Amino acid sequence: MQEHTVKAFDEDITRLRGLIAEMGGLAEAAVAQSLEALVKGDDELADKVVKGDKKIDALESEVDKLAVRIIALRAPMADDLREVIAALKIAGVVERIGDYSKNIAKASKQIGGNRKQFEPLTLLPAMAEVAAEMVHDVLTAYAARDAELAREVIAADEKVDAFYNSIFRNLVSHMVENPSTISSAAQMLFIARNLERVGDHATNVAEMVHFAATGNYPPDEDG
Repeated sequence: MQEHTVKAFDEDITRLRGLIAEMGGLAEAAVAQSLEALVKGDDELADKVVKGDKKIDALESEVDKLAVRIIALRAPMADDLREVIAALKIAGVVERIGDYSKNIAKASKQIGGNRKQFEPLTLLPAMAEVAAEMVHDVLTAYAARDAELAREVIAADEKVDAFYNSIFRNLVSHMVENPSTISSAAQMLFIARNLERVGDHATNVAEMVHFAATGNYPPDEDG
C-alpha cells in the first residue's frame, strides 16, 4: 500500500473500532437498565430501553457499510481482512444483545405490581450484572486485542448458565405451587432466558476477538 492509502485504511479501521465500542457501550447499558426497570417496576425506563435499541441498530448499519467499503476500496489482506470480518460479525452479535435487552424491558412491563413475590427477582439482577460485565469485558478485549481477557469472558458464561438453571427450577416450582402467578412467572422465565442469551452472545464475540487477535479460535473446554 502507498503511504496515503495506509493512512486512509488506518483511519477507516479506527472508525470501525469506534463504532463497535459505541455499540457495545449502549448494549451494556441496555442490559443494566432493562433489569433496573424490572426490579423497580419502572415502565418509563423500560420504554427508554426499547427506544434506545434503534440507535444500536443504526450503528450496526454504519458498521456494515463501512466494512463493505473498506473491503471494496482497500482490499485488505491477512490480519487486516480478519479484523474487518471480525468487526462485521461482532456488530451483528452486539445488535442481538440490544434486542435481548429490549425483550427484557418489554417483558418487565407485562409483570405488573406483584413482582416482589418472586424469589428470582433477587437473582436476576445478579445474573444481569455478570452478563453486563461479560459484554463490557469482551468489548475491552476487542479494543485491546486481548486474547486472554477473551478467554476469561468465555469462562464467565458458566456463571450465567448456573444462574439460569437455578432461576428456572425456582420459577417452575413457584408456578406449580401458585398457579395464579403462571403468567408473571413465565415472563420472569423469559427474562432469564434472554439474559442467558446475552451471555452466550458475549461468548461468541469473545471467540471472534480471540480469532482476530491470534488467528485461532480458543480451545473448546468441553472437548
